[in-house]
Amino acid sequence: MSTEGPTQHPMKASIEGGLRPRWWKLMELRIGILPLPVYVLLLGITVWFMEQPGKFPTEICMMMAVLAVGGFTCGEIGKRLPVLRHFGAAAIFATFIPSYLTYKHLLPEGLLTSITEFTKGTNFLYLFIAAVIVGSILGMDRRVLVQSFVRIFAPIAAGTVMATLVGVGVGSALGLGVRHTLFYLVVPVMAGGVGEGAIPLSTGYSEILHLKQGDEFAQVLPAVMFGSFAAILLSGILNFAGRKWPHLTGNGRLQAREQDSLDPQQDTISGSVDVSHIAASGSLVVTFYVVGLFLANFLARYHFTLPAALSMLALAVVAKLAHGVSPQLQAGSQVVYKLFASAVTYPLLFAIGVAMTPWDRLVAAFALPNLITIAATVSTMVATGFFVGRWINLFPIETAIINACRCGQGGTGDVAILTASNRMQLMPFAQIATRIGGLITVTLALLALRFLA
Repeated sequence: MSTEGPTQHPMKASIEGGLRPRWWKLMELRIGILPLPVYVLLLGITVWFMEQPGKFPTEICMMMAVLAVGGFTCGEIGKRLPVLRHFGAAAIFATFIPSYLTYKHLLPEGLLTSITEFTKGTNFLYLFIAAVIVGSILGMDRRVLVQSFVRIFAPIAAGTVMATLVGVGVGSALGLGVRHTLFYLVVPVMAGGVGEGAIPLSTGYSEILHLKQGDEFAQVLPAVMFGSFAAILLSGILNFAGRKWPHLTGNGRLQAREQDSLDPQQDTISGSVDVSHIAASGSLVVTFYVVGLFLANFLARYHFTLPAALSMLALAVVAKLAHGVSPQLQAGSQVVYKLFASAVTYPLLFAIGVAMTPWDRLVAAFALPNLITIAATVSTMVATGFFVGRWINLFPIETAIINACRCGQGGTGDVAILTASNRMQLMPFAQIATRIGGLITVTLALLALRFLA
């Protein structure tokens, strides 16, 4: 009598031994956040609908699929380019490619109409703004927020003032005008990136000046992109200088004879952060924006313009510093921020490129006087950080690199800048410079424009 177990069916053995692991491995290949088979399926369905007569479907699920396929395709192209992928090419391509395709009428009219109607009709741009900005602020560690801000306040503040003066002076000398140079070149460079800077800036500008948000975005975006590029190049030069003159650098530490705390303690969280906390954090993010919208409409009755995004930013910072949000909800807000940053950024940029970013206006912003002004602004920011840092007994190269992050393209720019300078351990301070510095820049710029309008 045989003692062997029952013989496995050949088909089942083939599936379990070969086909299933291969399929699972294929599902783990991603285009953006989309599994490769899902991406191919959605792409095929999108192309099929594009070839059908009549209006392209505008259901929210269909539009989410179209924007995801378009945004992540453009983003992946940028991410895979040699050298350029380190300089924000993914975000550039996700905006520029659809803008160019629209300008050249290379996409079906029905598709363009559906994307435009969906983008403008739902205003999901504002949901993204709320999630990214409020979520990132609430998700930061409060003690690191306060301590790091105090430590690097002097070089950042001095750099901001000097960069503004030099940038405006250079732009004015080149015939760009004080107002245009300040609000469309200098401020965007220091606004904190695309999601936290260019988008809320252009939104605020459009509300205050009663202009199209897409036109405003097309003018401020190039300054963000080229400013980050210049900051990356200067950080690479600073890394080289640190190897040549080692007494100028702490190799990642800010102060001599002091080991900086680069692994900040987190606020104590009792219990686990589950789905309910994340959902509650999402509702909190929306509430901040709704309160900002209420304040904007309420103050408008008294002929006072205050963009909802500006009120939302201020409320988030006050709530964070005043311990107004529980640790669980703060952790949940960070999850919401990361979700939108990873899943929504590229689809949103694709939608903005199609519906709100005129290609001709975008290209016109890359004039040589603009590039010279931006380069002067970033160089002044970095140089001021170097000399002020040395004056207050901080390592000048580290301080200059943190100041360079002040001109970076958000979190992506921080990673590229710190990678170029081989000082990734400065990330907590870079985040303070980018987020809080950008927050203050956006706030002051919108207030100034409000009173000048």
